[in-house]
Amino acid sequence: MARMHSPRKGKSHSKRPIRLETPDWCQRTPEEVEELVVTLAKEGHQPSMIGLKLRDQYGIPLVKAITGKTITQILNENEQSLRVPEDLFHLISRAITLRRHLEDAKKDLHSQYGLRLIESKIRRLVKYYRQQGVLPQDWKYTPEQAALLIR
Repeated sequence: MARMHSPRKGKSHSKRPIRLETPDWCQRTPEEVEELVVTLAKEGHQPSMIGLKLRDQYGIPLVKAITGKTITQILNENEQSLRVPEDLFHLISRAITLRRHLEDAKKDLHSQYGLRLIESKIRRLVKYYRQQGVLPQDWKYTPEQAALLIR
């Protein structure tokens, strides 16, 4: 898929398993996988990192194939979910670091433009998550609030 604000294509990434069936070589039960997801979340890992750890260290190719639920659904059931969705969290943290940089380098026009692009992506994502019911309807992005949210 192409990028939104540049003419380049997206990054390459690993491919998901083709079938949504539990492989024969995977010996884990759905209950064990759910326990692993919850313990990794309690250690402070985010959902994407949990998926990588399960794949690389525990040999679980796809959580949904084994349990029938995604990692975020498992975390929501066990009340381990994040306050803000992961992609929005990373965009907000990028905006905060760019704002810190712009305090020192006020004439860096390229970074100012990049900050505008990042914040427009944040606003679009917030609008989407409000429509989906993930975020409350009165949730707004402000740089001051975002700095407190990330800490």
